[in-house]
Amino acid sequence: MDFGIIPIILVMIVTFIAAIDQFSFLESLYQPIVLCTIVGAILGDIKAGMVVGGTYQLISIGSMPVGGAQPPNVIIGGIMATVFAISSNMAPDAAVGLAVPFALFGQYAVTLTFTLMSPMMALADKAAEDANPAGITRVNIISMAILGSLFAFIVLLGMLSGQVIGKQLAEASYNLSWLMAGLDVAGGMMKYVGFGILMKIMLSGELWGFFFLGFAFATIVNMVPGLSGAALLILSMIGGAIAIYDFQQNTKLRKLTQNATFGGGEEDGI
Repeated sequence: MDFGIIPIILVMIVTFIAAIDQFSFLESLYQPIVLCTIVGAILGDIKAGMVVGGTYQLISIGSMPVGGAQPPNVIIGGIMATVFAISSNMAPDAAVGLAVPFALFGQYAVTLTFTLMSPMMALADKAAEDANPAGITRVNIISMAILGSLFAFIVLLGMLSGQVIGKQLAEASYNLSWLMAGLDVAGGMMKYVGFGILMKIMLSGELWGFFFLGFAFATIVNMVPGLSGAALLILSMIGGAIAIYDFQQNTKLRKLTQNATFGGGEEDGI
């Protein structure tokens, strides 16, 4: 499937905005579930974009930068996974596997931008000392322009190469079925790895009971044919009810602790 010049330009504009949003706007436009859906709509298959976005969101949910170390970039990875899925009619997991090299290019682009901007921090410090907001704004605009341009350029190359190798990828899915199966498995594993990283960061010892309770509820609900279709909604309602009850009980205990008096008094007969 070949993309016209208008869709390519629109995807580049979306990429430019998402690159800035990831570090500056922080409006969650860069999240794969949002970004891939937008790209899918531009390329004419919003359903594929949503499926790829959901898959990539699970992969990246526990991925975060630590200091100067940057993980593979979710923006470029998600966009290129969507491009591969739509252009080659590829399964989402396999498309995610093919998009990993482009996600690494995005990681390099972020690191390059940070490196280029490091010497310019002295200009921002000088502008702050001189009470010059325009100088600080200028430095930020330069950094956003560099990052957005790099991301848009990488996606442009990816989409152009995607058009060139689209038929080859489709043929490879038949001729190299073992390779595509490997990519499919790898892409399927990565979302569980991403969720596992998130659990390692967030899950405390006192919450393990709720985790096993949720797993048991999920198994039970999915075993009932009449409930399996709405399983996610049912589990969300159960989890929400437990969270509200736990919050109310903790609030009551906190108030009782704060209002408690020690030693008694004349009114209670002690």
